[in-house]
Amino acid sequence: MLDIKKLRENTEYMIELLNRRGGDFSYLNEVLAQDERRRKIITEVEKIKAQRNEISKKIGQYKREKKDVSEILAQVDNIGADLKSKEQELKQIDEYIKDQLLNTPNLPHPNIPVGKDEEGNVELRKVGEPRVFDFEPKAHWDLGTDLDILDFERAAKITGSRFTVYKGLGARLERVLINWMSDLHAHEHGYTEIIPPYIVNGDSMLATGQFPKFKDDAFKVMDDRDLYLNPTAEVPTINMHRNETLKGEELPIKYTAFTTAFRQEAGSAGRDTRGIIRQHQFNKVELIKFTKPENSDKELEEMLMHSSKVLDLLELPYRVVTLCTGDLGFSMRKTYDLEVWLPSYNTYREVASISNAEDFQARRANIKFKRDKDSKPEFVHTLNGSALAVGRTVVAILENNQQIDGTIVIPKVLVPYMRTEIIK
Repeated sequence: MLDIKKLRENTEYMIELLNRRGGDFSYLNEVLAQDERRRKIITEVEKIKAQRNEISKKIGQYKREKKDVSEILAQVDNIGADLKSKEQELKQIDEYIKDQLLNTPNLPHPNIPVGKDEEGNVELRKVGEPRVFDFEPKAHWDLGTDLDILDFERAAKITGSRFTVYKGLGARLERVLINWMSDLHAHEHGYTEIIPPYIVNGDSMLATGQFPKFKDDAFKVMDDRDLYLNPTAEVPTINMHRNETLKGEELPIKYTAFTTAFRQEAGSAGRDTRGIIRQHQFNKVELIKFTKPENSDKELEEMLMHSSKVLDLLELPYRVVTLCTGDLGFSMRKTYDLEVWLPSYNTYREVASISNAEDFQARRANIKFKRDKDSKPEFVHTLNGSALAVGRTVVAILENNQQIDGTIVIPKVLVPYMRTEIIK
């Protein structure tokens, strides 16, 4: 959530930055007008309360002196009615401001490219060369079906579209990637491994920015506890420290989290309906950091390096892009995407997003830190990144490592986990 104090002080600049996302955020001027009215009412309420206290003292004095208090009681009634009216107006203004700010995205970083959509993203570098096949390569959905390692028809029978049954070495490949990625980030990159709950509450969704904006994309659990299936490890992991004040010497706190994620994908009808690129249920290994504000840029670059290491070790061709303002996630200030080469699409497709939300989520979730015991609490910066989306990594391995006979060569780094060098 935006800092309304900073919005008061830098109104035009902040609205201009937000407008780079492609919307019209001039409504924030009305938010500030209501904020000014709110502060005026608070001052008036304090004066009324002080007046009421003085009159109350006078009532006691009159009663002790056996004087008539009827006129003073009438004054109290009038003051009470006025106070109630102003407090009701104050409540309405508070709700309006909160609602507007909860629906306002994070400020784009001033140095990221300005663009309308993904076409405006800027490539930073390419790593590896896409393989040139001497035969017609197959898409992963055909490879998976032919090898009997992905079963889309039975998944549709069990549940519906956009679900998959992994079988045999396909199931092992998915599981091995989860284990190997988690080991890599825990043992080599220094993250604490966690497996958070797969169900989160509404407060957790609100804190990280999924709610209220993207409520239609969530799978709601049908009971009365306001629970939802987890859409990404970012939600439960960041909320581990909701309403906490951390110690400065503890930062950065680094987690690597495995979760199964669930999304309705309400806004993506008709996109990637074949295969396992866009599923309602998918596995992810993610990286989450809580850092001091002055270190978050450096920590973002380190997180990008850690996610990239996965693709480097798997020897998959990929590129790094900086997202433009129009393609930036709601809660994020700056994002890098890792896009892996997929022969079936003849292009690069996202396999990871690595983002810095700065204090946007921490402000919503009330996550602070103190530099020492005598310091004033400050909001932490939160970062998150895929490392990686497991299903899409499976797709990349199947398509890039396929052979003319339909078999799949296992990346060398995974062979000790897979206990085989080939899927056939």
